[in-house]
Amino acid sequence: MVTLGILSDTHVPDRVPSLGSPVCSIFREAQVDAILHAGDICTKSVLAQLQEVAPVYAVRGNRDWPRIHDLPAALTLNFEGITVGMIHGHGSLEVYLLDKLRTLAEGTRPERYLRRALNAFPQARVVIYGHTHIPMQRWIDGRLCFNPGSAACPDDKAPAPSVGLLRIQAGGVVDAEIIYFTFSNS
Repeated sequence: MVTLGILSDTHVPDRVPSLGSPVCSIFREAQVDAILHAGDICTKSVLAQLQEVAPVYAVRGNRDWPRIHDLPAALTLNFEGITVGMIHGHGSLEVYLLDKLRTLAEGTRPERYLRRALNAFPQARVVIYGHTHIPMQRWIDGRLCFNPGSAACPDDKAPAPSVGLLRIQAGGVVDAEIIYFTFSNS
């Protein structure tokens, strides 16, 4: 079995001063084999901190363009024979700006980002994305769609900061959970 730590939207230092200590503690306790960060990291020090726990795979979010522009926009990974696609979910700069206008007019529509993430990885069994700061896990047509929420600054619709754990067993069994915690900068 492979256990993956999943997080997104850490926003260090633009919204919080540092990665909260519960994040690494949760991943250490779960004995994760790797950590997947779905973007809006904002500083490479977060990746270095996570790397102390397990190998890290990360994609570029909209807040990463100016400071961590060398990350890929999307990643396709394979664990125990299961294809995992990961993307932040904001799209191109043009799409991002149009989404901002739509959000002003219509309010937040998380399903827009869910569809975008699914469409980016038509062959993936697991699709991980971020951007909305709203945790979600849903099976759609035999595919797990997973957003861990924000590890630092959750949306008003989320009860607290959150990360996820994804367990993939040989033979194709996939299990996921969202873990809420109290944010701490110690």
